[in-house]
Amino acid sequence: MRNKDLGHKLFRAIYHYVIFFLLVAFLVTCSTLLFVTVLTDTLQIHLTNENLNIAAKLTFANVIFLSILFTVIDAMRRKMTTEKITEYIVDAAYKIVKGDFAIRIKPVNKMGVDENFNEIINCFNTMAEELAGVETLRTDFIANVSHEMKTPLTVMQNYGTLLQTPNLSEEKRIEYAKGITGASRRLADMVTNILKLNKLEKQQIYPKAEEYDLGEQLCECLLQFENTWEDKNIEIETEIAEDVKVNTDSELLALVWNNLFSNAFKFTPDGGKVKLVLEATEHHAIVKVKDTGCGMSSEVGTHIFEKFYQGDTSHATQGNGLGLALVKRVVDILQGEITVESTIGKGSIFTVKFRRM
Repeated sequence: MRNKDLGHKLFRAIYHYVIFFLLVAFLVTCSTLLFVTVLTDTLQIHLTNENLNIAAKLTFANVIFLSILFTVIDAMRRKMTTEKITEYIVDAAYKIVKGDFAIRIKPVNKMGVDENFNEIINCFNTMAEELAGVETLRTDFIANVSHEMKTPLTVMQNYGTLLQTPNLSEEKRIEYAKGITGASRRLADMVTNILKLNKLEKQQIYPKAEEYDLGEQLCECLLQFENTWEDKNIEIETEIAEDVKVNTDSELLALVWNNLFSNAFKFTPDGGKVKLVLEATEHHAIVKVKDTGCGMSSEVGTHIFEKFYQGDTSHATQGNGLGLALVKRVVDILQGEITVESTIGKGSIFTVKFRRM
């Protein structure tokens, strides 16, 4: 490899020398011919063959000398202003390939250096920062997935072991079987949400816009939780504006409402209240889902849309921290906005706003 690099450098040196030789030879020859012509015409001097031979040899020697001088100067210039910077960038790129995303290249402020190199360096540093962020998210994602999968698998394993107990009563057998079913359902839901989130983040799901009545969709989604609010004796209040037409992807938007309603009922205690509000302006539709649950602190609110984040660990067995991450991604794809207002002990208000048409 070293011999190959040496041969390549030698070839480049010869190539540059030949270029300079031809250039200098052309310029010197033209200058000499012009000088000799003017000199002979002006001073009426007649040059002999001996004079011309000496002049030709001196000219050729000057061409060789100047070509070597220019080649050396150009090599030094390229070494200082191009090759050295290129080596820094290449070395940094190799470190990126090996997984060192902390590498950064300092901008070049040397005289004679092409300013375009600093643009390349800025782009490289930005790329390194983005890759470092992606690597952190990937590592956290794998760790969180492993942890979240371990919990239901452990539950299933424990209940499976208990089912093998001799002389197990029918009541206990049903209880343990339900435990296994619940844990497996939670595991299946998590895998489904991970796949959905992965498709959304890779933009493999594209919105299919259609015009429909948003109020009707909200009512249909809310009615799916009728058993839940009746079991917990939760009061339902609605303020839905009539004839609010939207032109967006109904399937994706239903995912938003289902997750927001699910969270509202999950965190609202027995005898609490959940309120659904639909407002419309000339250009926007605004949906608010209010609950009287446990609420959250401002610190929790800043992380609530992150994958696997669960501010209230007492409800961890009822979810996997992916619902609101899905909601946020869907709202972003539909070019909307989602915000949350919350007070500990009083409940939360999730507000979704997007263009109507």
